[in-house]
Amino acid sequence: MTRRLAPEVRERQIVLKAVDHFATHGFSGSTRELARQLGVTQPLLYRYFPSKEALIDRVYEEVYQWDMHWESLIKDRAIPIQERMVKFYSAYSTVILRREWIRIFIFAGLTREGINSKYLARLRERVFLPVMAEIRSAYDLPAPTGAKQREIDLELIWSLHASIFYLGVRKWIYGLPVTDNIEDHIARQIDAFLNGVPAALKHASKEPPARKPAPGLT
Repeated sequence: MTRRLAPEVRERQIVLKAVDHFATHGFSGSTRELARQLGVTQPLLYRYFPSKEALIDRVYEEVYQWDMHWESLIKDRAIPIQERMVKFYSAYSTVILRREWIRIFIFAGLTREGINSKYLARLRERVFLPVMAEIRSAYDLPAPTGAKQREIDLELIWSLHASIFYLGVRKWIYGLPVTDNIEDHIARQIDAFLNGVPAALKHASKEPPARKPAPGLT
């Protein structure tokens, strides 16, 4: 006799199986095929999730969890900036360098327009801009005064963030080996970053504004 599962247990079971399914196959396919892959009937699937979109939203919520401690750590000036960044990215990497995180993020970016936009906006506002503000403060650099300087800040921090994210792409997309000691790798990346970025920011702040074209040449 098959034991009847409590609704919350069954829902959790469906979500976890769906995470693995989407990480493996992407978001294509019908709900009938999806139910078969998950090992449940289609009516049962609809009992818990009225549509495929609802299940995908729940999977996304399950995989892309956010730790509010990351934000307070970034801004904790009692800790040196380099140590803060190593601690943050070491903790963050344990979340994002998982198979399901990387593969679902890539599939979503390719086939589900806009689904990653909220996450990337949160990353910009709660990580990228605060990290660059803390770097500027730690190295006695003025805050950016215009859109161009903010764009420079964002491009610089993207270069660091992407190098860490790419470890997951190499492992879970390309099937290539990556270092076993992620924390040491992150520490070296941040060391290199902080040895170059303050100088780059100082140089960028001294760049003359773009010249306006002379009258009659437009």
